[in-house]
Amino acid sequence: MAFKYAHKFSLCLLLLPHLSFAQAPGTLIPEYHPKLPTYKCTKAGGCLKQDTSIVVDWNTRDIHAISSSNIPCKTSLGVDRSICPNALSCFRQCVVEGLDYGIAGITTSGDAVTLSQYSPAHQDFPSPRVYLLGADGNYVLLKLKGQEISFDVDVAQMPCGENGALYLAEMMANGGKNTYTPGGANYGGAYCDSKCPYQDWKNGNLDAAGPSCCTEMDIIEANSKAVAFTPHPCLGNSCDTVGCGFNPYAAGYHNYWGPGKTVDTTKPITVITQFITNDGTPNGEITTIRRKYMQNGQVIASAAVGGDVINGNQCPSGDNYGGFVTLGKSFDRGMVLVLSIRNDPLEYMNWLDSGDNGPCNPSDGDPNYIRDNYPHAKIIFSKIRYGEIDSTINNGPITSTTRSTTATTTTRSTTPNSATQTHWGQCDGIGYSGPAVCEGTYTCSIHNPYYGQCL
Repeated sequence: MAFKYAHKFSLCLLLLPHLSFAQAPGTLIPEYHPKLPTYKCTKAGGCLKQDTSIVVDWNTRDIHAISSSNIPCKTSLGVDRSICPNALSCFRQCVVEGLDYGIAGITTSGDAVTLSQYSPAHQDFPSPRVYLLGADGNYVLLKLKGQEISFDVDVAQMPCGENGALYLAEMMANGGKNTYTPGGANYGGAYCDSKCPYQDWKNGNLDAAGPSCCTEMDIIEANSKAVAFTPHPCLGNSCDTVGCGFNPYAAGYHNYWGPGKTVDTTKPITVITQFITNDGTPNGEITTIRRKYMQNGQVIASAAVGGDVINGNQCPSGDNYGGFVTLGKSFDRGMVLVLSIRNDPLEYMNWLDSGDNGPCNPSDGDPNYIRDNYPHAKIIFSKIRYGEIDSTINNGPITSTTRSTTATTTTRSTTPNSATQTHWGQCDGIGYSGPAVCEGTYTCSIHNPYYGQCL
């Protein structure tokens, strides 16, 4: 008889974490995930809409005592260890709330998401950072080796000093979900990047020590005056924090990116990034990261001769961290898509858009100046597509409910057809009327009915 009751008592203890599972998230503000459809593409099947949404970062949330919402368990100085001396105590005494995404400066419409630096209710609200979430409650893991990713972006209202970013980080798919942190990815947990931030809940564990380091691939960091894309490989807690990126202004092409320039930032831009492998398949090794831009359906000539590319042998800064090999292994495991907007109270984002890196004055990035003069600073990402090389653009009907109707300037050559097209330029496609003959020994390679390129 004693064994019988002991067995029942032990069974109850085993079930307690599951009975408490739903109590860790708070009830004052229900969590919801704004829908943000994305598209997975193949050459054969076109682009298929995915059931995806976004979730805001864990650290943006209110974490308070179960006994009173007026007793914070976490402040700007970190976790209150008098309430949360360890993970078990914090689980028993604190809850994490959902978030009003609109107040946080995050709105979605169709397949577009707008991230605002400020919102009317909170002029000093932390810059929003969101992650792509799958229908299963885990982060979507993108494996882009031998693949490409493309999206539309509007940076027209991004002044100097702002940084709108779409990037990949090798985060845990479940967001660090565990017995004492059951929210996991559903509450935006387990962030990491190549800057190795210190998180109160490292991979969902309050008792874990050390920085949260992981490989990061910055697909785009941009405002209306400057742009860059940069890989940041990591080996353990050792990361290439500076990276070996490509910024057209820093490379000497001062008239390439900006209002009224070759890539006109007053209008929406399509950004394509390809991760080329040595054998052309996802099983090979990454050799090149290639960037392309489009506006009004036309591919824009690259800033640099030979294309806007980063080659593995040109990135000595990443050699100590495994370079493209490390990046490729991260892609093999899968990386999480991150969208963010921020400014920089320490360096004013000068590394992106001032001095040798861009046309902005060093003081333009002062967050106080931005808040006073550009309170509506925002970035819009839309029509996020990923899949096989040359499969995400003009490959089957993809209808975006937020497509801009604003006229955009064409970058297509108006040279008569007897002229020749330069290397990487467009040479064929439905609606194209520019040069059809490639210069030198290059030939016109037809990618799809809408686009041929001199290669």
